[in-house]
Amino acid sequence: MDLVEIVPTADPPVCRVVDYQKFLYEKKKKEKETKAKTAKSVMKEIRFGPNTDEHDFNFKVKHAIKFLEEGAKVKAYVHFKGRTIAYKEKGEIILLKFAQELADHGKVEQLPKLEGNRMFLHLVPLPAKKAKK
Repeated sequence: MDLVEIVPTADPPVCRVVDYQKFLYEKKKKEKETKAKTAKSVMKEIRFGPNTDEHDFNFKVKHAIKFLEEGAKVKAYVHFKGRTIAYKEKGEIILLKFAQELADHGKVEQLPKLEGNRMFLHLVPLPAKKAKK
């Protein structure tokens, strides 16, 4: 048995007589449980091309709505191949239209930004509304 300081910040400090190895084991176990209970954020990606058609766009919007309702973040990007990089405006229009379509389900975390040959847009789900009783 050992004398273990439980709360050193209290006045006077709180100590207890316990088996030190068992105390460390239980402390580690509690930390592991709290770590397991924390929410893990999932990032889903949706890819567009600069010439994405209306039907394909709507199809991808439906998938994004499903992802946002599940609580996942959505990373939409327009991938420019070869000479299509000349149509940066088209890519930005597609991403802004995408964000506008999903305004009811999520909010924009990062506006369209060009990195290399991809233009990104990040969306996060809106906080769930709690039902009143």
